[in-house]
Amino acid sequence: MKTLLALILAVFSTQAAESALTNRAAQPENAPPSPAPLRVGAAAVELEADDSMVIAGGIGPGKATGQEGKLRAVAVVLEKQPFAKLAIVACDVLMLTRDLLDPVVADIERATGIPGANVLINCTHTHHAPSATVIHGYGRDETFCRTVQRGILKAVQEANASLAPDNCRLFFHLGEEKTVGQNSRMLLDDGEVYWVGRQDGFVRPTGPFDPELPVLAFRDSADKLRALLFNHSTHSIGGRQGGKRSPAFYGLAAQELEAELGGVVCFLEGASGSTHNLTLSGDEAANRIKEAVQAALAQAKPRQVERLGALKRPFRFKVRQFDEAAEDQAVARYCRKYLGGGGDGVVNVFRDMRKRLAPQRGQERETWLQALLIGDVAIVGVPGELFTQLGLDIKNRSPFRYTCVAELANDWIGYLPNLEGHKLGGYQVWTGYHSFAEPGTGERLADAAVDMLKELAK
Repeated sequence: MKTLLALILAVFSTQAAESALTNRAAQPENAPPSPAPLRVGAAAVELEADDSMVIAGGIGPGKATGQEGKLRAVAVVLEKQPFAKLAIVACDVLMLTRDLLDPVVADIERATGIPGANVLINCTHTHHAPSATVIHGYGRDETFCRTVQRGILKAVQEANASLAPDNCRLFFHLGEEKTVGQNSRMLLDDGEVYWVGRQDGFVRPTGPFDPELPVLAFRDSADKLRALLFNHSTHSIGGRQGGKRSPAFYGLAAQELEAELGGVVCFLEGASGSTHNLTLSGDEAANRIKEAVQAALAQAKPRQVERLGALKRPFRFKVRQFDEAAEDQAVARYCRKYLGGGGDGVVNVFRDMRKRLAPQRGQERETWLQALLIGDVAIVGVPGELFTQLGLDIKNRSPFRYTCVAELANDWIGYLPNLEGHKLGGYQVWTGYHSFAEPGTGERLADAAVDMLKELAK
């Protein structure tokens, strides 16, 4: 009997021990917590405008009659603990300077807790929205500026409030659109570099074109599209209809994709300082962008987002030194030959800009440079119209598998040409409010951006 009882006790003891081992294996005391979910929220806020407002994008003040689509501030907020949230915003305006944006970023931090270093505000560079900057022959519409500031804050607040409670997945594909845009700084047979006017005498492009079209789609646990980001590098000029306020072909494509796909669609303008659409109508450009985004989305594969990251640093540069006589000769020579009767008016606008800039020659300025990380996809925010060659340099030297460049981010300091572009000349390097940073600033900025990416990679 004692032997039988001992055997029974031994069996129960063994079973209890195995059960305890099983429980400990399932829930070990020192097990790391399960991965935090990727939470995504998105929102779009309309920026109200009217026909009385000056439209930015030309040499002189323009006006529009009516509107197509909406001018918007679009925000996407990402959260993954223990990393802080990221906020990515796109505004349908030509550009915004930091005196307008820094206060908004501070308001966002106070209202949502999202650190200012983690907020990227990009301008889509539409040439068909009211002016929010001082450039060429006109200033900014202060009423519209206040509207944009409020719209940015509201979009981020609404996106933050709409964060999905469950885990979202990132689907990514590096798409391509090779026909919407080209290097537009064409060398002409008289040695000039093309800007506007007659298009006869093209010899060759003076730089590259970047056809990459990355698409980031965020889907919730029910496979519903919550937000989609896409990036492409051509000047945002041209809508489906002429003469109206418009988010231009990229913004129209984004809004039409929203209606078809659901979710919120956000376009980030790439390094397009040297690229324009010279051949397609805005209507056709919008159609082709839509098709390219849809094709990329169909091929997008899920990617792990193990972490989010952000760096935002001051970047210092100087206002260039310039020779007034040489600058005036360059502008006058081109405008009087290629713009006909309107050339003298353009020459006078540039003379006035240089007159105002002359006392500022050699002054040091400070702007922002930013790098964000979403898994293995990096986004670099640069504060000007970056020449495409410099954007490609950043991508090619990045330590990350995929890198997007978002120009006109957090500030605007004009065109940022490479040194070769400065040597060739042309509108983008003529001195004015549109182009005033000293030669070499673009290369230094690219170097600093790559250094920040390497730091994020650690």
